[in-house]
Amino acid sequence: MTMRTRTLGTTGPQVSALGLGCMGMSGMYGEADRAESIATLHAALDAGVTLLDTGDFYGMGHNELLIAEALRSAPAGLRDNALLSVKFGALRDPDGGWSGYDGRPAAVKNFAAYSLQRLGVDHIDVYRPARLDPDVPIEETVGAIAELVEKGWVRHIGLSEVGADTIRRAAATAPICDLQIEYALISRGPEREILPTLRELGIAVTAYGVLSRGLISGHVTAGRQFAANDFRAHSPRFQGDNLQHNLTLVESLRKVAEQKGVTVAQIAIAWVLSRGEDVVPLVGARTRERLGEALGALDVTLDADDLAAIERAVPADAAAGERYASEQMAQLDSER
Repeated sequence: MTMRTRTLGTTGPQVSALGLGCMGMSGMYGEADRAESIATLHAALDAGVTLLDTGDFYGMGHNELLIAEALRSAPAGLRDNALLSVKFGALRDPDGGWSGYDGRPAAVKNFAAYSLQRLGVDHIDVYRPARLDPDVPIEETVGAIAELVEKGWVRHIGLSEVGADTIRRAAATAPICDLQIEYALISRGPEREILPTLRELGIAVTAYGVLSRGLISGHVTAGRQFAANDFRAHSPRFQGDNLQHNLTLVESLRKVAEQKGVTVAQIAIAWVLSRGEDVVPLVGARTRERLGEALGALDVTLDADDLAAIERAVPADAAAGERYASEQMAQLDSER
């Protein structure tokens, strides 16, 4: 397979049409297998996936160290192709709890110094605040990243989960290549105001949660139990009647997928790919098997009839439950 490419906005790098989101390799969805995680990273690079997305708070640095190990042990030609997208600013405690966000300029530079060391690289390709710090103007946070760009420590500036007004203010401060935001068949909020703003400004989307944390992958069943350290154990969309309702949508989507001869996950990823050349889906595969399935979405072509059938199966706003618990939803500038 020859990997297709897309460009992150008018100012950003060329990347693979699918990126690999690495968060799940550091415990956010229960325990992960370290050896399989590294093998999956190698398989992704071998398949032409160049965009690897992480956060310095994933496993309190564990994810960056894991990626560094995978890059060190990968063949040189593959290692050199990797583009690293890093989120910063989320504060953790030793119990794994969350303590808010820090977007102060001094903190930005501190976070970057630690990420560079853990990743074992001399620059970060795309650096972005994980969330808007309500106590720090976005101009100050982005300005600090711009200083890192000037010094060569960062190549491009990204954003994450912010709304149209914040996007405009950030873009007026420094060139922004992309916005990372949850975007999937059952998470279509960005279509209302955020996507039009991004397209006006020439900013791309790196879409995470394209399978809604596995909910619309076709692999989740009604009786599945999630470990206490699994995000889905606390996600509203995976609870009680919400889960039952959402799995009904998945079964409707399965019928469309079967008519195309593809899996539910593949048609869900292909739908995100169809949203535009300025949208790069991030798939959160933790195993080579799931990665292989996700990569198969690149071979799925959706025509107008397919898209209409998908829309009938999973209409916009059809999902039951918010995408995060209420306290986390309140922290999303993109939802205001």
